Amino acid sequence: MPGPRRSPKPQERQRDPERTRQKILDAAAAEFAQHGYAGARIRAIAERAGVNQQLLSYYFDGKQGLFRAMTEQWGQRQAEISEPGTSLSEQLRRYTLENLNNPDGVRILAWSGLQYDGEDPGGEARTAMLARGVEQIAEQIGRDNPDIDPACLLIMLMAASMAPTTMPQVIAGLCRADPRDPEFVDHYAEQVALIARKLEE
Repeated sequence: MPGPRRSPKPQERQRDPERTRQKILDAAAAEFAQHGYAGARIRAIAERAGVNQQLLSYYFDGKQGLFRAMTEQWGQRQAEISEPGTSLSEQLRRYTLENLNNPDGVRILAWSGLQYDGEDPGGEARTAMLARGVEQIAEQIGRDNPDIDPACLLIMLMAASMAPTTMPQVIAGLCRADPRDPEFVDHYAEQVALIARKLEE
């Protein structure tokens, strides 16, 4: 039976706690993206970050807290992508381009779905974050399209924007393109935005 958790010694805490915290979050993103929540290991995250394993408990209170912190960080990024006044079509274009800049985030979301068994460590934060998108769709599209369920539409559009990461083999086969090629992703992002613009009309 493991002993009581101890706080890391002062010399184990790096002088720049925010930098250390971010290193851990970056390492966790890579680990969760590769193995999913269930398969990710705290020891592996610590090794990736180059820190003492106890620092993960000190900063995040374990694996679940770390996953929640990553979800909150993504919420901050979402706020940048969907700043007030940004049209739905432009937001989708930006989200799709995140495949180039942050493929780990998309992979983590995909893993969460594949491993979903009713437990969802980052679920509350993610749902609150996505609820704003549902409200925006209801405002921009729902008035003229009362038969469209805004929550369902958001899910469809999210799936479309994530396809370069979640379905690269389909893209390679149908589009005869490298799904990681920036030129193709830019073209694909414009296509996703075009569909959204049609809905906005």
